[in-house]
Amino acid sequence: MELHNGEILYLYDAKDTNPNGDPDAENRPRMDYVGRRLLVSDVRLKRYVRDYLLAQGEDVWVRMREDGSRTDADGRLDELKSLYEKETGKAVGKKKELDAGFIAWYLRRLRDVRLFGAVLPIKAEEGEAKGGTGQFVGPVQLDWGYSLHPVEVYTATISSQFAGRTEGGKGEHGTFGKDHRVYYALIAFWGRISRRRGEAVGLLPEDLEVLEKGLLEGLLEGATTRSKVGQTPRLYLRVDWKEGFRPLGDPRDGLKVRPVEGKALEGIRGVGDYVLEAHDLSKNLGRFRDSIARVRLWRHPDLRLEGLALEGLALEGLPVEEVKF
Repeated sequence: MELHNGEILYLYDAKDTNPNGDPDAENRPRMDYVGRRLLVSDVRLKRYVRDYLLAQGEDVWVRMREDGSRTDADGRLDELKSLYEKETGKAVGKKKELDAGFIAWYLRRLRDVRLFGAVLPIKAEEGEAKGGTGQFVGPVQLDWGYSLHPVEVYTATISSQFAGRTEGGKGEHGTFGKDHRVYYALIAFWGRISRRRGEAVGLLPEDLEVLEKGLLEGLLEGATTRSKVGQTPRLYLRVDWKEGFRPLGDPRDGLKVRPVEGKALEGIRGVGDYVLEAHDLSKNLGRFRDSIARVRLWRHPDLRLEGLALEGLALEGLPVEEVKF
């Protein structure tokens, strides 16, 4: 199987949860307040994928130490250099540019770098004012996600009681805080895959299959903290181009949330309250059918989806595959 340029569309929903809190706004859900759309950063989504890789026993570039403490890029690179020297018996050396042997080992070891890229800090040599950087541009680039409909944020006051917090270890001590969540949001991400950049970092076709599992399974496995419970994958689509790219544009523009009868758009509270119309997206895919090498599709059985089905895409003459999950 060969690498292709590609497009990714990924949707998941969030119910009574905080998908991506903003630390500059008391950890409220990130919002486009003019359009009343929920926002989720690509960094948050990549974290689910990296946590999935860790759960599968893989190492990743961006991670915490075993004791739960955080490390910066310099510290992480030093850890990997030590591991490289231990595994290979070869020294990395104190050169301004990392040697080819270490770089090859680094890329083979870290799937998240082959997918998303990384910036390696290189320390200055003696007598130099500053060091350099080794940058790997990730072949998989994701845009920020946003809800396909207006959402409503609600806030509750929460309290905690602890025994023995007073002098002498007696009595109780309470704390109060604010808990910010959204009632419901159907969130959509768009991403692109660059074959040229993939070849530069050694991206393998199987890496993209692992990415699919990271998005689908990783969300369920990673969204298990108190503020993240309530998120479910709903739709995944990947389009592989035969050559280059084609001007498909943002596939989210071809989607529309239509409330079921008796529901208002602002009153959506669950996956059963709407139909996701994808006729325009399907039409756009059909327009480029001669340029498409493969379409991979998965949908949650509870998602009411119109205009985008395996059978319909096949009838349009598109080479479609079902993603197993």
